[in-house]
Amino acid sequence: MDAIEKKVRASFAKQGLMSTLDAEMTSVGTGTVEIRCSFDAKWTQQNGFVHAGVITSILDSACGYAALSMAPAESEVLSVEFKVNLLAPAVGEAFVARAVVKRAGKTLTICSADAYALNGGREKLIATMLATMMNVAEKAS
Repeated sequence: MDAIEKKVRASFAKQGLMSTLDAEMTSVGTGTVEIRCSFDAKWTQQNGFVHAGVITSILDSACGYAALSMAPAESEVLSVEFKVNLLAPAVGEAFVARAVVKRAGKTLTICSADAYALNGGREKLIATMLATMMNVAEKAS
């Protein structure tokens, strides 16, 4: 595991929300991240679909960590803007968000991510995100 992947995974491990969702980072590359979580009935909305907030959260984190993988060494990233299109109800055994950096700048990084519902080995696209992340100075721990 290289230093960038170590940094990304260490940051992910500190996230309370991702821990609450039992999400796992299944893949880290330069400018790419994949995050997966399994279905939990506690996350459903009134129609029985997984709430859009859960799907948006894994999309946002995937974009943020893809951006972090390309950020300067002494930087962290924060979301400054994103747009989500919900394309289909979130119904599945598990959900995966795959993010990629479109352009990494000095201050801002543009990312996109897609979320898929997983059912019986099949994937269905359920949401897509376009996000802007900002590099910020790393806080002293």
